[in-house]
Amino acid sequence: MTSAAFDHVRYWVFDLDNTLYPPSARLFEQMHGKMRDYVAALLGVSDAEADAIRKRYWLENGTTLAGLIHHHAIDPWQFLRAVHDIDLSGLEPDTDLAAQIRALPGRRIVYTNGDAEYAGRVLAARGLEAVFDAVYGIEHADWAPKPNRDAFDRVFAADALDPEQAAMFEDEPRNLVVPHALGMRTIHVAPAAAEGSHIHHHTSDLAGFLAAIP
Repeated sequence: MTSAAFDHVRYWVFDLDNTLYPPSARLFEQMHGKMRDYVAALLGVSDAEADAIRKRYWLENGTTLAGLIHHHAIDPWQFLRAVHDIDLSGLEPDTDLAAQIRALPGRRIVYTNGDAEYAGRVLAARGLEAVFDAVYGIEHADWAPKPNRDAFDRVFAADALDPEQAAMFEDEPRNLVVPHALGMRTIHVAPAAAEGSHIHHHTSDLAGFLAAIP
C-alpha cells in the first residue's frame, strides 16, 4: 500500500460489523442465532431448516432481512429489534483506531446493513461514536442491502458523496464489487485476504493500515 493511492480521497466509508471491531468479538454468532430463531418462529420450521433459509436468503438477496421482506413481507423493524438484541460486552474501546479515523482528511461515515441505532450502540462500545460525521443503516437505503447497486446509490446520494473521491472499508468481499465499479478505492478488512480484481488493498489491522495514510 502506498499513501499516494489515497491522495484523492475525501470521503471515507466504513462498514460496521467485523470491520470496526474484530471478528473475535463474535457478535455475528449471536445474531445468526437470533435470525435462526426468528425464521423458525415465523415459518414454523426446525432450527436446521431455519438456518438453511437464513443462509439462502443471505446468498440470494444480499441479507436475510431482504429475503424475508421479499418472500414474506415482514416488518423490518421487528426483525432488526430481535436480531440486534445481543450482548455487546465483548467489545472494547479502541483509542488507537479512533485516533487514526479522526485523523483522516475529509468526511468519515459508517454504512452498514444493520440499522443506525444498532450501529450507534456498537460505535459507543468501541469509543468511536465521536469520530464519524454520519451513520447510515439499511433503513436509509429503503431496505435494499449491500451488495446491491441501488443501495449504494441511495446512501451515497443522501450523503452527497462523490465515489471517485471515496474509499470503502469492508469485511465482506462481495460488498466491494459495486464500490470498485463506482471508482472508489476498496479495502478488504479481514483476518485472511480475498481474491478479486475489485479489491485494491487488504488488511487485518485497520488501525495500522490507516496510520500509513498521512
